[in-house]
Amino acid sequence: MRKHIFATLTALLLSCLFIAASSAQSQSPPPQAIVLHAARLLDIETGRIVAPGEVLIQGDHIAEVGPSVTHPAGAQTIDLGDTTLMPGLIDVHVHLFLHPGAEDLQTVEESVPQRTITATLAAKADLMAGFTAERDMGTEGAGSADTAVRNAIDQGLLLGPRLRISGNAISILGGHEDAINYNPAQHIFSNATYANNAAELVTAIRQELKEGADFIKIYETGRDSFRDGQFSTPYQYTEAELATAVQEAARQGKRVAVHATGEPGTLYAALAGVVTVDHADQLSAETMRLMRAKQIFAVPTFAISEYFADHAASPAGSARQHQSLDYHAQEFRKQLAEGVPMAVGSDVGPFPHGTQAREFVLMVKYGMAPLAVLQADMLNGAKVLGWQGQIGALKPGYFADIIAVPGNPLEDISLLQKVSFVMKGGVVYRK
Repeated sequence: MRKHIFATLTALLLSCLFIAASSAQSQSPPPQAIVLHAARLLDIETGRIVAPGEVLIQGDHIAEVGPSVTHPAGAQTIDLGDTTLMPGLIDVHVHLFLHPGAEDLQTVEESVPQRTITATLAAKADLMAGFTAERDMGTEGAGSADTAVRNAIDQGLLLGPRLRISGNAISILGGHEDAINYNPAQHIFSNATYANNAAELVTAIRQELKEGADFIKIYETGRDSFRDGQFSTPYQYTEAELATAVQEAARQGKRVAVHATGEPGTLYAALAGVVTVDHADQLSAETMRLMRAKQIFAVPTFAISEYFADHAASPAGSARQHQSLDYHAQEFRKQLAEGVPMAVGSDVGPFPHGTQAREFVLMVKYGMAPLAVLQADMLNGAKVLGWQGQIGALKPGYFADIIAVPGNPLEDISLLQKVSFVMKGGVVYRK
């Protein structure tokens, strides 16, 4: 009886969220034409600041960009003052179904309906912070519930970024994200889908794609160890097993992303031809060479490491995690020097959604120029999501995914934490 009541209340709450979001959009449909005017506009491809900057939006796409654009009769002009217009931000590594707190416990104690509600709120928070496109890297035990969230956003029922979703991530028995250190008699489920060999990987991938996944997320390493300045992590799948996964996903036009922090798992992933190596704390010379040659993107996720280090359970734990972060920063500088392509992903979820622009600040702190980070985010991020030529730049024909920040982000990257205007698909969500 209690389960029935909870399910009914959950359904009612979700219905209210859908109706509220739909009503908010239906009350303010985008006019036929909008002209955005600001003191500056960032040409992300060249790095040039256009001053002043204007963008003409027709429907959900950009029609014209420059210091002065056509102002059609009846167009709405929005003057954003002393701000810089730029493409919407992209986060290629988020967890909409997670929130701050004990990750292992929240996935045990909270039902999938409850976690789905959490995901809808997280999606809205990210959009309002200027993130107009994201890649959800696994529901951590909520199965394909992210399919419903993505579809509801696409249908205008919920507020959120454009999403590429993976459903449940895939891992081995006893591997990363398995329910370890619990009473075995309780049969606590893994936060990932089990696949222990190539054949099981194929089966798991087919099931994920059947349930609506846009790409496949696989845990390739973990759990990590950092002792006496030495980083180590066991691999989970062989090169041949990962290659099978990549081939099966490719058969259906999809790609594989891996959680891979160090060797030899990172090398196996590069050899197999994944699209991204997420975290990438440790890459050998050969792995970096392959990633550069194959244009496989590293996604450092510094923000989550900093958050965990700053919120560790003890001073000793904090010191150890800060040492690990420092090690990653040193490795990151080596990767930059070797030309490893980068994309921007924060791993937000275990820290508050809507605050992940901190990742840009950290990537600059650890060695990238502000423009290089922005290009990694917008141009490379669009490629990672499979939306190149559609998002990631202010160009005619692209979706009107546009933000504004005060000042010049090429001079102060932290301004991305102060987004003052958000438009996605020609609809203004924050002004």
